[in-house]
Amino acid sequence: MTTPTLPPISHLALLPTPTQTTVLSLLFEPSQALHTLLTPLPQSPPFESYPALISSIRTTLLALATRALTSPPHLHTLEQILGSHPRLGEKGVQGQSKGEQGSLTGDQAELQRLNARYEDAFPGLRYVVFVAGRPLPDILADMRARIARGDIVKEREEAIEAMCAIALDRASKAAISPV
Repeated sequence: MTTPTLPPISHLALLPTPTQTTVLSLLFEPSQALHTLLTPLPQSPPFESYPALISSIRTTLLALATRALTSPPHLHTLEQILGSHPRLGEKGVQGQSKGEQGSLTGDQAELQRLNARYEDAFPGLRYVVFVAGRPLPDILADMRARIARGDIVKEREEAIEAMCAIALDRASKAAISPV
C-alpha cells in the first residue's frame, strides 16, 4: 500500500472543496455527511497542523452528538458519519482500513457475531475502535464490555474519539506534498 499524501496544512482551506473532501476521506473514511458538515473548511483562522484540524473536527462532531440527542436530522447525520467506518473484519475492506485491521487474526466468526450484537444493541452505529496493532482478543473484550454497558450516548462519543485517534494516526504516517 502506498503512503497517502496530504497537502501542506497551510494550503488545505484554500484548496477546492473536492480536494478538501479527498483529504477528509484519507483521514477519516469517505462520508458524504462528513463532507457536507465540514466543507468548505474555514480559511480563518488557519489550521496550524493536522492534529489541530482533527481536534477542531472532534469538537464539531461532539457538538453534533449533543444536538443529536434532541434532533432527528442531527442524529441521522451523525449516524451516517459514524457508519462510514467499515465493520471490523468485514470481507473486502479496502485502503488504509485493510492495513490497520491486519492484526485482527483469529476468531473471525466471533468478531462477526459481536459486530451483529453491537449493531443490534446500538441501532445506527457501527463499532469503531482504534486497533493500533491490538490483538483480536483485546478488541473482542472491548466490544463485549461496550455492549454490556448499553449506553448509546457513550458509544457515540467513543466512536468519535476512535475516529479522531485513527485520523491522527493516519495524518502522522502520511507524506506532506511539497508546496
